[in-house]
Amino acid sequence: MTDAAATRENEPRIDAEEILDGILDWVEVETPTYHGAEVNKLAEKVRALWADVGCSAQRIPGRDGFGDHVLVRSPDWKEGEPSLLVLSHMDTVHPMGTKEGPNPIRREGDSVFGPGIYDMKAGAYLPYYAWRHLKRLGRAHGMPVTWLYVSEEEVGSPTSREVIEREAKKAKYVLVTEPARDGGKIVTARKGVGRFELTVTGRPAHAGAQHQDGRSAVKELAHHILEIEGYTDYDRGVTTNVGLVQAGTGVNVVPRDATAEIDLRVITAADGEELTAKILNRVARDPDVTVVATGGMNRPPYERSAEIESLFDQAKTLAAKGGLDLVSTPLTGGGSDGNFTAALGVPTLDGLGADGKGAHTLHEQIYVSSLEPRARMWVELLAGLK
Repeated sequence: MTDAAATRENEPRIDAEEILDGILDWVEVETPTYHGAEVNKLAEKVRALWADVGCSAQRIPGRDGFGDHVLVRSPDWKEGEPSLLVLSHMDTVHPMGTKEGPNPIRREGDSVFGPGIYDMKAGAYLPYYAWRHLKRLGRAHGMPVTWLYVSEEEVGSPTSREVIEREAKKAKYVLVTEPARDGGKIVTARKGVGRFELTVTGRPAHAGAQHQDGRSAVKELAHHILEIEGYTDYDRGVTTNVGLVQAGTGVNVVPRDATAEIDLRVITAADGEELTAKILNRVARDPDVTVVATGGMNRPPYERSAEIESLFDQAKTLAAKGGLDLVSTPLTGGGSDGNFTAALGVPTLDGLGADGKGAHTLHEQIYVSSLEPRARMWVELLAGLK
């Protein structure tokens, strides 16, 4: 056995069970987005863990009822020097009590279940474990690193977007710890996401005695729903979905008010601009009814660029050193905070978290078998990206 091989044999090993223990410690803290105080319990846990390994770690106070964000910097980070931004979120879509009720924390073979374990507490924990493991090995890291944990990604990052974009502008690369897709693939492109609300105001009347005097907001809204849904074009990657509708006060009343909430997904910024204009420029069919549309693009498209291709190639080479064949999924329809950073022109890789399935469901789970290779990948990325 060579001296180098003997040294590797005696090195501390990445331990999937140790990683899992750390992940479950975070999953035990339930963090629904709108429960800011609960999210802050995890925020303090995250801050303390990073401080214990010698990084500067601070909580950025939340606002509008949301929890705090956590900003961590490696000891060598300096303003104006090339650095890496690792982007995660702490919040989940699951209500309090999910871990005791419909999706209890449990292990079944290779799968470990729990609210938010896949999206994305496992992914958020992995870079911390990898950084700590680098220090245990005595290996140097590569570029200085900022880790940012936000508190409200699941509702579109309304308060953290400015922080994300500010930190992304300081970075050479961005790595996002959203879960892996389709059997462990990472993400290098995402659709942009638009959100809109359509408000229709008509004239109420008795549905039997004075029906002719009424102007139905529901009837008017129905025309617009069909028109907006008709903008869906699968060949272009455009989808429009009227997902929520509210209207009326009683079955015997011509409805005065009706609203609809609309989800838009597009591949390109140009399509986003075109479809936003079509949705917002509503004209009422009935001159006695008013139609008001509000909203816009919530997340810009994350388009795969030559710079992202280059970063992916570098990451693939590094991941192979850790024994992982890094593969990219062509496109995903869901948005993430990576949409913001990629749209700024900062090369971004996403989906670097654990493999599993069931995001946002009551069978959400990770695969224990994915933890060790993904941790090795993170060790090599933190050590080798240039």
